[in-house]
Amino acid sequence: MTRSHIVSHALSHAALQPPQRTPSTRLSVSWASTESEVREAQALRYQVFAVEMGARLAHARGARGGLDVDLFDAYCEHLLVRAAGDDGEPGPVVGTYRVLTPAAAKRAGGLYSDTEFDLTRLRNVRARVAEIGRSCVHADHRSGGAIIALWGALAEFMARNGLDTVIGCASVSMRDGGHFAASLWKQIAATHSAPIDCQVRPRLPLPINHLRQDLVVEPPALIRGYLRCGAKLMGEPAWDPDFNTADLPLMLRTADLPARFRRMSL
Repeated sequence: MTRSHIVSHALSHAALQPPQRTPSTRLSVSWASTESEVREAQALRYQVFAVEMGARLAHARGARGGLDVDLFDAYCEHLLVRAAGDDGEPGPVVGTYRVLTPAAAKRAGGLYSDTEFDLTRLRNVRARVAEIGRSCVHADHRSGGAIIALWGALAEFMARNGLDTVIGCASVSMRDGGHFAASLWKQIAATHSAPIDCQVRPRLPLPINHLRQDLVVEPPALIRGYLRCGAKLMGEPAWDPDFNTADLPLMLRTADLPARFRRMSL
């Protein structure tokens, strides 16, 4: 789950039922098959990460053209969610993930998560682990449907490729100095911690001991979606100064994905 970003925005606790889709919010899911489709995903990422969240992408490739581009993009599969237009045809990209398979990670020289965390304890399962990341959803589509659509397509991709675990970083804005992120980590760790043999260490830790951990917080939209799907927290958050985020390492075994999400018609 690479920038592996599971990028997040505030959403309240709600019932765990999948949202009902209406004709006005009908979604379609596809895998990018052309360079122009990948650029659509990169443009949405730029809008969310740079414009909305304030990430410093000025020196990144493509940033001047309104795109979020990094070296891992060329090795990833890019999943796209589109909202139907008034004519019922697929419209602009409103949600995206990129997926890095074990084979592609070898060609890329590792996972994106390797740059933020020491993943030593995952060495025995890495051959079955896909990394998802740079995940984001347009502000108008964060009620849950786009997240479920992404996960439904991802579950099918995992089964088709014989993979059973996904990992990634859930990114939380640090515009308040990190107090929200530290409190969120404390809250999630109490109920959704991964087993000790799946714990990882941040290379640049968020200084949680110097931050408030007692705030009552609501998990951001995408993080809530992952927890709803059975994701577990693998350890303390890393600090990403370029994106000005705290990155929570998450993992999900597809066997833990609730059946109602796998059955979701896309």
